[in-house]
Amino acid sequence: MTLKDKIYKALENVDDPEIKKNLVELDMIGDVNIDGKNVIVNVTLTTKGCPLKNTISGDIEKELLKIDEIEKVEVVFGEMTNEQKQNLAKKLRGEQDTKEPFKNTRVIAIGSGKGGVGKSTVTSNLAVELSEMGYSVGLIDADILGHSIPQILGIKGQKPMAMSDGTIIPINANGVKVISMGNLIEKDEALIWRGPVLGGILTQFFNDVYWGELDYMLIDLPPGTGDVPLSLMQQLPKAEILIVTTPQITAADVAKRLGFMASKTNSKVIGIIENMSYFICDNCDEKHYIFGKREGEKLSKELNTPLLGEIPLSTLVREDSDKGVPSVLDERLNMKDKYNLIATKLLETE
Repeated sequence: MTLKDKIYKALENVDDPEIKKNLVELDMIGDVNIDGKNVIVNVTLTTKGCPLKNTISGDIEKELLKIDEIEKVEVVFGEMTNEQKQNLAKKLRGEQDTKEPFKNTRVIAIGSGKGGVGKSTVTSNLAVELSEMGYSVGLIDADILGHSIPQILGIKGQKPMAMSDGTIIPINANGVKVISMGNLIEKDEALIWRGPVLGGILTQFFNDVYWGELDYMLIDLPPGTGDVPLSLMQQLPKAEILIVTTPQITAADVAKRLGFMASKTNSKVIGIIENMSYFICDNCDEKHYIFGKREGEKLSKELNTPLLGEIPLSTLVREDSDKGVPSVLDERLNMKDKYNLIATKLLETE
């Protein structure tokens, strides 16, 4: 095997951080120039301003320096031609089944009866925890008009990469592939759209975004039982429903309607998560049930589905969300244990 052959073989171990396929497979490796023990690798990116260039460069250097004949590696970046971009887009889009989106992926739609119960916070943290457990996870923010996922995951202001044919590469947030209308519109832009338009956007999120191979797709639904949840249940009949509520009687009662709606569309409700279950006082270390008690457990019995977990109320969770830090990654909290238990129970429902 020649040195150049060894180099290309080693580069098959270097993935594009966003697309999650190796650079050789994606035809991103241009010329490789060898000068003694020095090597220059030319890499063509989909966009010259790729924010992950340093990651790619470091990964290339790490792999090539494993080869005994190489002492120094230089990476030079260029941009693909329009033809190369079109070929890449065709390759990626050709892998997705638009007739049956997420065919080999477990799809879990996370909803609530009313707003303000922390559904998006729960969805974001559950997605990150599943990723931390080694699963390949996607997250669609289907709350088109009231999106908050970008803020919670710290990707507010970031734009997903768009290919020349309209294929979109989702944003990577803590190992989770994310798409949200909040990353596609200008800051603070108001959206006033009717149900059919919202359903069309969902279809685009399913088919026009390159998701690759996923173990789990979590979908953050808007609150209530309106057009978007109904459209999703119709378009993805195999999707399972996970309901988030608080221990308030009113919240649980409204959440129950989503459960009944799911049963009418033959969608399976796989569990209940009770958020803001209790508050632990810093001074007395006791649990205070500020919003009520055991309504999540009661709801789970009424819908004949398991209560997967009870998540406490904490000012640190609010602070983390404001900073764009998932609570499961905050070592000051024990949220990781809470979400790990929920994720483990979720796996058992499969």
